Amino acid sequence: MFTGIVEQVGRVTHAAEVDGTLTLTVRPERMWPDLTLGESVACAGTCLTVTGWDETGFTVDLSRETLQKTAPHHWQVGARLNLERAMTAAGRFGGHVVSGHVDGTGEILERREDPGAYTLRVRAPAHLARYLVPKGSVTVDGVSLTVVDTGGPGGSRADLAPDEFTLWLVPHTLEVTTLGDWRPGTVVNLEADQMAKYVERLLAFGVSRGPAVEGSRAAPPPASRPLGTPTSPRTTVSHGEAEA
Repeated sequence: MFTGIVEQVGRVTHAAEVDGTLTLTVRPERMWPDLTLGESVACAGTCLTVTGWDETGFTVDLSRETLQKTAPHHWQVGARLNLERAMTAAGRFGGHVVSGHVDGTGEILERREDPGAYTLRVRAPAHLARYLVPKGSVTVDGVSLTVVDTGGPGGSRADLAPDEFTLWLVPHTLEVTTLGDWRPGTVVNLEADQMAKYVERLLAFGVSRGPAVEGSRAAPPPASRPLGTPTSPRTTVSHGEAEA
């Protein structure tokens, strides 16, 4: 699990694809001396497993599924990636719960410079737009960001399309992440808030006292018994036989 607080930026120095699996070599600005084999590192918001490392960088593998869900320009030689190691129990929780499982890609539609900040307008895939709410959280290229406004039903701005939302970025975020590279047309990795997806799943199955599976019936609640009513005789088991 991650928090969406980027630790540093790395660069892809080598890429090779074999049988549908893409192997990348990533060189961080400062190599972590305690990085271990099998550790998880979020690269542009994508949870990847370290398959090798040396004093200058580390390697990761990307499956077909990952390549289909994420923005392809992240995995080209020379690409800059936001990097975050998995959080520890003693670490600060500065962002929000981030799984590193990218839901899809979005597109930067507009970048506007305002006094002391930048405002971005982003288009999300239709299946993700319903999880975005004003002042809610979204992960964009591995960065935990707060949604400012959304369009569509329940949205806060009528001039935004149902699949559009806006972000507000301070200069510090632009300096320490790859977000300063974003321009209109840039494709980004998006991960929606996990809580919203869990709630939707629960509502889809309905609310019941028992298993909410199609074709099954919830067990009825136990019958109430007046206080003082004796319970049934205790049953003991001896040598495979039950005695009352």
